[in-house]
Amino acid sequence: MATTSHFWDEWEHNYAPVGNDITLHYIDVGPRDATPVVLVHGWPDLWFGWRYQIQTLSKTYRVIAPDMRGFGRSSTPQTVEGYGTKKVTGDLAGLLDFLNIPRAVFVGHDWG
Repeated sequence: MATTSHFWDEWEHNYAPVGNDITLHYIDVGPRDATPVVLVHGWPDLWFGWRYQIQTLSKTYRVIAPDMRGFGRSSTPQTVEGYGTKKVTGDLAGLLDFLNIPRAVFVGHDWG
C-alpha cells in the first residue's frame, strides 16, 4: 500500500506553555531571522486551515501558526469563561514571549 506524503508533513510541531495552565500547539516555519507572521485560525478551525498560505509565506517570512486554546493539540479550558478575549489574546502574547519575539505581524480569520 502506497502512502501519500504532503509538504506539511515536514513541518515540526511544537508546544508552548503560555500561562494559566494553557499550552499551545504551534508550527514555526521559515527563516528564523525573517519578519514573524502569526496566523490565527478562526472558529472552528486549526492551524492546518492555513497550510497553503504557510507554504507560500514561509519562503519569505517566519510563519507561526498555533492551534488556539481548546482546538487541535492545544490545552482546553475547563469553563466557558476560559475562552474570553483577554485570555485568548494573552495566549498569543505568551506564545511570542516564549519564542522571544518582540514584534510580529498578525493575520486572523473571523475570531482570529
